[in-house]
Amino acid sequence: MDRMDRVPYEFCMRIPSRSQLEQLAGFRHRTFNDTDLLYFIEFFRYHYQRHESLETAFTQFDGGMEEKLTGFHHYFFSLEDVPARTRKHIASPHKGSTCKRLNMFLRWMVRKDNKGVDFGLWQNISSSQLIIPIDVHVARVARKLGLLKREPTDWRAAVELTERLKTFDANDPVKYDFALFAMGAEEKH
Repeated sequence: MDRMDRVPYEFCMRIPSRSQLEQLAGFRHRTFNDTDLLYFIEFFRYHYQRHESLETAFTQFDGGMEEKLTGFHHYFFSLEDVPARTRKHIASPHKGSTCKRLNMFLRWMVRKDNKGVDFGLWQNISSSQLIIPIDVHVARVARKLGLLKREPTDWRAAVELTERLKTFDANDPVKYDFALFAMGAEEKH
């Protein structure tokens, strides 16, 4: 945040000066580095010059969540000179990924829980369309509970688990995410 003068939106929207870009040099968070950050800034500038919300980056694509996430992936990497290394940071169901981070982000932006976890800011995707954020821990618990049969933890497993959770609440199947996650975390201790 400090490298973006604590105003990331404004930083992305203006064309940063050479000294501002130099502030980003050497940035690293786990596997995300300054090359990735510069491309993300370029994409966000491109998108926000045309749209008020990132929601349209998903809703401009017809179909279910698989089509929306696949469309978002292609849209995100539609600018020229995409660094090859940056592609690993945005998952896509067409590659079999569970898209855990994107599904978690969508959960936060779409669901309203009045508990301060899910913001519910977006109106054009419904909670019933969301796919559960799944990782190996959630999948392990879901299999133990008989909610998931599929062995690989991939996109199809995320869809299968979501469909099973819809039998409990068709309007908001991902509300069970935290319980499954917590049970998996507890097992590790």
